[in-house]
Amino acid sequence: MGSTMIEIGPALAVAVVLFVVIGSVAAWVGRTGLEREIPWTSIRAAVQLVLLALVIGYVADRLWLVALFAVVMVITASWAAAGRLAQRSDPQARRARATVRDALWCAVPVALPPVLLVAGLMAAGVVRPNGLSIIPVVGIFLGNSMAIVGLAGRRAHDELDSRRGEVEAALSLGFTRQPARLMVCREAAATALSPSLDQTRTIGLVTIPGAFVGMVLGGAAPWEAGVMQLFVSTGILACGAIALVVTTVLVAADRL
Repeated sequence: MGSTMIEIGPALAVAVVLFVVIGSVAAWVGRTGLEREIPWTSIRAAVQLVLLALVIGYVADRLWLVALFAVVMVITASWAAAGRLAQRSDPQARRARATVRDALWCAVPVALPPVLLVAGLMAAGVVRPNGLSIIPVVGIFLGNSMAIVGLAGRRAHDELDSRRGEVEAALSLGFTRQPARLMVCREAAATALSPSLDQTRTIGLVTIPGAFVGMVLGGAAPWEAGVMQLFVSTGILACGAIALVVTTVLVAADRL
């Protein structure tokens, strides 16, 4: 066994291909409609990871390029969240594609939590001012915010679509539009944080998260890996909670 617990070589490549095939076949057997999405997403991920490895190696010591790369990450995440919101379950509300306006509004809950937290961590000296520290931390927090925004926004809209009568009833009782909509959709949107909460509360019992595994494979002591994982998990919850609240408010205000 080498420096890692996973042997990198031809067998690993075969395993990756098999994972994709198994996922696609399972999706096809289950008639999910995702059998083409799984291989395409996997190929895209492979290409993006290769590019990421090349880019990080080049920009690591150039802070202006790190900032530019972070902006690209924010734009991509905002478009992805906006695209998820455009594919709502109500056919009348569904859009063919996200608009620039949608992406700009999504950028608020997607980018605001990671930027604020990472800026604070850098000021406190927790995150070092270089690409190898900033980009992974921003990426972890940004990816979680993106998922929360897409999920919370869709659930809030679905709840508002199915409970239009309750919104109208609240308006007839004197509520203004935003509080009436917020009262109806807040609880449904809050369920978007459940996966993050479940993963955090089961760390070490059910799930062995990526930050922990990555550090251990890299040679760090288990207690160091545990501290890092706690940092990542609590940061994810903080970003997710902010993203959830901002998204719900923006949906209630008809901004998303």
